[in-house]
Amino acid sequence: MARNDRLPMKRAAIVEKLVDSIELPIGRWDRDARLTFCNRPYVAWAGRSELELLGRTLEQLFGDEAWAAARDAFEAGYAGQRASYQRLLSHQPGERRWFRVQVFPEFDWQGEVVAVYTVGFDVHDFVTAGQALEAARARMSQFAENIPYPITYVDRNCRLIFVNRAYVEAAGKPASQLLGRHLGDARGKDLWARHRPYYERALAGEAAEFTRMVELPGRGSRWVRTSYVPDFDADGKVIGVYSILVDVHDLKLRQQQLESSIERDPVTEVLSRRAIIGRIEQALADRCAGTVALFFVDLDGFKMVNDMLGHRDGDAVLMRVAQALQAAVRAEDSVGRFGGDEFLVLAKVPDRHGAEAISQQLIAAIRASSAGQPALAQVTASVGYALAPEDADTPLKLVQRADDAMYFAKRAGKNRAAHCSVLPM
Repeated sequence: MARNDRLPMKRAAIVEKLVDSIELPIGRWDRDARLTFCNRPYVAWAGRSELELLGRTLEQLFGDEAWAAARDAFEAGYAGQRASYQRLLSHQPGERRWFRVQVFPEFDWQGEVVAVYTVGFDVHDFVTAGQALEAARARMSQFAENIPYPITYVDRNCRLIFVNRAYVEAAGKPASQLLGRHLGDARGKDLWARHRPYYERALAGEAAEFTRMVELPGRGSRWVRTSYVPDFDADGKVIGVYSILVDVHDLKLRQQQLESSIERDPVTEVLSRRAIIGRIEQALADRCAGTVALFFVDLDGFKMVNDMLGHRDGDAVLMRVAQALQAAVRAEDSVGRFGGDEFLVLAKVPDRHGAEAISQQLIAAIRASSAGQPALAQVTASVGYALAPEDADTPLKLVQRADDAMYFAKRAGKNRAAHCSVLPM
């Protein structure tokens, strides 16, 4: 054989070795879809010998289901086009795995398709991961659609991209009239004006909340909270905002009850120590409040009442005193229990003479609260008072000045009032 005649044979042997070295199953199929060539990885992949494979059609080798999956791609290949298909292999032992098969034509020197080649790729992990992701997305979509709380998603231009069933019901409009529209256009300018600051915070990357009272269909007035959560892309840029509205009515009422229990003294139901101090701080911080007077009230002889009657009746006395103090001042004035048998009264006054008049009202009111109670006839009060900003310009100093004046009144004979001016500076 001439040397030039051996070149094509040598070239074919090189190509065959090259194809065998590719770790992918490769096959060549003639116009009748019969396998005419396969590399070694294909033999291993098929799980049969080369003798069992060559000369047989894909349908004969792997069954009707395999050919049904491959037919369209093979027809495209015979028509001179590249194509691919995907199927779950069942011919291999063990776990069934997903493969993607690429099909491309082989042309002769006249440009006619004489065969097609197939190359198989194991895409099992990719496909199963995609299936799991799609399943998770479907579950999340169903959850979002059926959760009884209104949920929305808007893009950076605040156009509604997603609304769930609860939101559609709350809006009273079909989804077709909401999706793709700006919130202000879809829900009205007034509603948008209330929500806009919170969306702007979320679009700036900060989660926000808005709690308010609204009318819910069939449920009346309810406290609700809307949460606004920014949606970030892979680069950390905000691309949209999720919002969810939750009915927090019962929680809000419980919170209000808790705040009320903290603000009110449990025995006397007047302001607690913490609350009355807060009122004093607020009054001194308000430059438009004018002159205010703080009265420090201490009961005279209360320990004897507790010793004689016990703590239950002692608490009843404190309650009556608190009610008497509350009745002796205006509704806008504040009465609080400082501790034990000590009370604080904060009142707006025109001047020191007005404060003196209130101090006498307080003493008289406490005395009157014991009327008709023989065992309580000895309960009176010593009252000290100070004015702000005249006598003190801080809450602590104001309380101290009134407290010192109260002790002066007690030392001077009890059942009387004293202004802090009687004390040395």
